[in-house]
This record gives sequence, C-alpha cells and structure tokens, in this order.
Amino acid sequence: MNTASAFARREWGPLYDTVQPALVTKRWRAIPLTLTGIALTALFYLLQHQSWGLRLVHDIGFVRAEDPLWLTLLRTPLSLFVPALDLPVWGALVQILLVFGLAEIAIGPRRTLAIAYLSTLAGTTYARIGVAVGPGGPFGLPASDGEIVDTGPSAAVVGLAVFVCYRYQCWVTAALVIVAMIVEVIVKPNLAGKEHLAAIAAVLVVCAVDAMRKRRQGFGADRRSGLPPMRS
Repeated sequence: MNTASAFARREWGPLYDTVQPALVTKRWRAIPLTLTGIALTALFYLLQHQSWGLRLVHDIGFVRAEDPLWLTLLRTPLSLFVPALDLPVWGALVQILLVFGLAEIAIGPRRTLAIAYLSTLAGTTYARIGVAVGPGGPFGLPASDGEIVDTGPSAAVVGLAVFVCYRYQCWVTAALVIVAMIVEVIVKPNLAGKEHLAAIAAVLVVCAVDAMRKRRQGFGADRRSGLPPMRS
C-alpha cells in the first residue's frame, strides 16, 4: 500500500466503512433528511423568483441581525434551506447533498439536524452580538451588517463537517476545513466568513464536552472493573 493510499485509509477509512454499506443497501432511503433539505432548498429558490413567492420566503425564512430575537429563533430552522439570493442555487444543493448526506449516515439524522441548527444559530447569534458591539470593538461588526439577509446552509455545512471529522477522527480534514475558514476571513472579511468561524467555535465546544464525557465514562468503567485508568 503506497503512502497516499495509507493516508486515505487512515484518514477516511472508518467514515467510508460507515457510509458505503448504507448507500449500497439503502441507496436514497439512507438520507431522507438530506433529500428533504434539497427539496426545500429547490422549492424556496423557485418561490424567491416569483413576485408573489418572495414575500412568503421572506416571512418564514429570512434572518437579519437587526430582527427581534424571537423572530430570528422562529425563522432560523427554515433559513438553513433558503438559498442566498446572490449565489447560485446549485452550490447550496451540492453542499447539502454531500455534507448533510455524509453526516446523516455517519451520526444519524437527529444529531445532524441538531448540529446544523446549532451551527446556524451560532452564526446568527454572533452577527447580533457583533452589530451590538460595533466596528470599534473586538469581533465587532458595522451596523450595516445587521441589514444583511443571513440565509443558506453554509454555516451548518461547516459545523457538520467539523463534527463528523471529530467523531471519525479525520483530523487532517478537520484542520483543513478550519484553516480554510480562517483564510476565507483573512482574504474576504465579510459577515458570512465570520459566521463560519462562529459555527466552528460552537461545534468545537460540543466536541470538547463530548470528549470529556467519554473520558469520564471510560474512567468510571475502569474503576468498576478494577483496572487502572486508561491513558489517552
């Protein structure tokens, strides 16, 4: 086995061993959440380009930092699947198919939805705090960012990618995702890039809590069995 193959097996082998059998045996039935997300995104895209549909999508899925918090919380779940008006819809569809699909099989639909929502909510919460702080403070944002429509699956996709990499120990891939998001903010310091970093930060907290929980469980199991504590 050459070096590249050995790296690929070490980096993505466990994830592949989970995803591939599910796709072979169940095919599209393995990713019902993902297919629903794709259908919603396509539907919202079509509605946005109708004179009568744009107002409907606005009322149920548009999120801005200047909106009341209760309204943001109500709209955030659907805002995941509202494609950005200034970006091609195929980008959102591909992101959902690939990342949501992998995550749905690898960590389950409920956990996928929870991480996706947490990541998106972390981004929108950062936007609200950043606008409140103002451009003069650390991590602050200009007031004009409060008017930006904040929709799309990108923050959820980034958060899911990091969490799946953590669960399957794809450490190099996780590092590349994080570095790519940092470079994005450096090269183009817009609201979307900063929200991606907020999503990553929220997911890393979840990963740290999960790691500590597993460590305590392992220590407790060692004590019950009379064995010395496991070393990490």
